Amino acid sequence: MVEMNDLGPPTEIQWCPGCGNFGILRALKKALVNLGQPAHNIFLVSGIGQSGKTPHFIDLNGFHTLHGRAVPIATGAAVSNPNLHVIVHGGDGDLLGEGLGHLLHGARRNVDIAVLIHNNGIYGLTKGQYSPTTPHGQVTKTSPPPSGVPMEPVNPLAQAIVGGATFVARSFAGDIDHLTDIILKAVKHEGFAVVEILQPCVVFNKVWTWDFFNERVYQISDDEHDSSNKAKAIQLAFEWGDRIPLGIFYAEQRRTLQRDLYLPEDGGLYNHQSNLEELQDIIDDMLI
Repeated sequence: MVEMNDLGPPTEIQWCPGCGNFGILRALKKALVNLGQPAHNIFLVSGIGQSGKTPHFIDLNGFHTLHGRAVPIATGAAVSNPNLHVIVHGGDGDLLGEGLGHLLHGARRNVDIAVLIHNNGIYGLTKGQYSPTTPHGQVTKTSPPPSGVPMEPVNPLAQAIVGGATFVARSFAGDIDHLTDIILKAVKHEGFAVVEILQPCVVFNKVWTWDFFNERVYQISDDEHDSSNKAKAIQLAFEWGDRIPLGIFYAEQRRTLQRDLYLPEDGGLYNHQSNLEELQDIIDDMLI
């Protein structure tokens, strides 16, 4: 089973001091230790951005793919090997800009993967352009002055719920225990799990600071919120301002893509050996 000392980092971490990604990486490691799986059953997939460097800084198998393309790569891995716990790491620009279509179709198909959205409201790797989640009116390097960002932001949780995700939650990089628990539940969930992780970019987003989140976030409880109620979950997803809720917004059990595809009964596609004579018989029948 994976132990904390097994997880590295295998190379020097290159995030800025104070970056929220450090908290996310710490919580991820703790969640994977608590998962109780061997390293070869865990597979990380990431896109482009500071969040996309996560597989570089943890000693596990991973795939660093193109901008916005992490979900389809993760889908292929999960479908081909049912033993894998597949975890996607992407930023607000990666998964909600270039990758939004893939995110929604992954949710619709209910692929059995966990998608962790590192949301700092800015493009940090490319030095401060506004992202799909930057609030309307916020001034950035690429927003027209003095009015700021000219459009409304994407709502990650509402998009995920409407899109068909069967586990939708939010946590905060500054609360390691809560984030560890949410990541663990997302990875264990059988179906498409989406976790929005709020985090500061200490260099390029001077609005979403550590103080900004610490003064606003609060945890919802089962007594306060019924996570099986989709309408209530969507309503809660739009609560943003002086109070920002954290926790499980929506959860349901539904057949996954893997269960509805015609896949080998034993093992997976990764080790399946086709009977070539049977395949030739099928081809011959089609040619008649």
